[in-house]
Amino acid sequence: MGHQTTSNCNQNRASYLAKKVLHMLGWTLDFAGLPTSHGIIVVYPHTSNWDFCLGMLARWSIGIQIYFLVKDSLFKYPLLGGWLRSIKGQSVNRDSPHGYVAFLASQMQSQSNFWLAITPEGTRKKTPGWKSGFYHLAKETGYPVGFAYIDYPRKSIQLRTFLYMTGDIDQDFSLIREVYDGKLGLYPEKMSPIQFIPRGK
Repeated sequence: MGHQTTSNCNQNRASYLAKKVLHMLGWTLDFAGLPTSHGIIVVYPHTSNWDFCLGMLARWSIGIQIYFLVKDSLFKYPLLGGWLRSIKGQSVNRDSPHGYVAFLASQMQSQSNFWLAITPEGTRKKTPGWKSGFYHLAKETGYPVGFAYIDYPRKSIQLRTFLYMTGDIDQDFSLIREVYDGKLGLYPEKMSPIQFIPRGK
């Protein structure tokens, strides 16, 4: 009981401090809770390393454990890898997306609570579109997808829209584009178009 109380106190303290830092930096956070115990969170746009810092402050502010994908090469450094695991970073091997989708689906389904954050661009550089991993994972598991954004001009972080992917890509992406309409990253010129990467690119 004592350990649980200490843990709750530490979590509340971290949440309070994170909220205070966001407020001091002039950022607002709009979050109304998660609709289910499992799901995927898409974070877009991703154009700067500052996105990670702000995203972690937002995660600590809401006080909910959310896992996130990190490229596997970063786990080769013991100290960095250990730290990433401690804050719920999950290694991703981009060379085998389909096998990794099945692995992630199994991992999510094996736990009582598991929300996973993904940046579908996969990089801070501009690309021809989004990687399809989040979509395949949503279809594989049947879990909802939450669409979060970090809008730099307005200094606004929001996660309020949750959708189930239907398999009709045109319809699903039409709704996704509505969510992100007018939302800009720190470097808008690096934002990738909201579409799957065309074949052959």
